[in-house]
Amino acid sequence: MNEERKIVVEEVDSVEAPPKARVDGGVTETFERKRDYLEGFLSQKPQAQPSGEPGGALYEAVVEALKEIYDPEIPVNIYDLGLIYGVEVTDEGHAVVTMTLTTPHCPVAESMPAEVELRVGSVPGVGTADVNLVWDPPWDPQKMSDDAKLELGML
Repeated sequence: MNEERKIVVEEVDSVEAPPKARVDGGVTETFERKRDYLEGFLSQKPQAQPSGEPGGALYEAVVEALKEIYDPEIPVNIYDLGLIYGVEVTDEGHAVVTMTLTTPHCPVAESMPAEVELRVGSVPGVGTADVNLVWDPPWDPQKMSDDAKLELGML
């Protein structure tokens, strides 16, 4: 166990190259890599976004219309306030807005859904508009956007 350890260094003049991988199967063509490997990617044109999908023109127009409606008690629009839970727009121009109110006893509980329906229905390209008023999940201040929180001094 007490053998003396010795490090041996071997000097060599050259090393044989490792064997190259062979591909069997009769491939005779030589494939060369194109210089511009992004050529195919850059030649593609962006696909048109469906107008009713998020990012589409009609969807964004509906959201902009919702941002013009303000809560009478809080000086923030209903979209940034977090009262809008969902916006769906079909290619045929049918818009469905799912929304809530700050409380079930809100003084505008009768008039706010009608105003939302009227504003969304007046967006060019929207044929019919429906508003679904829901109470579950209940609204809380955490649903507000950062812009709304900043406006109300909560940030």
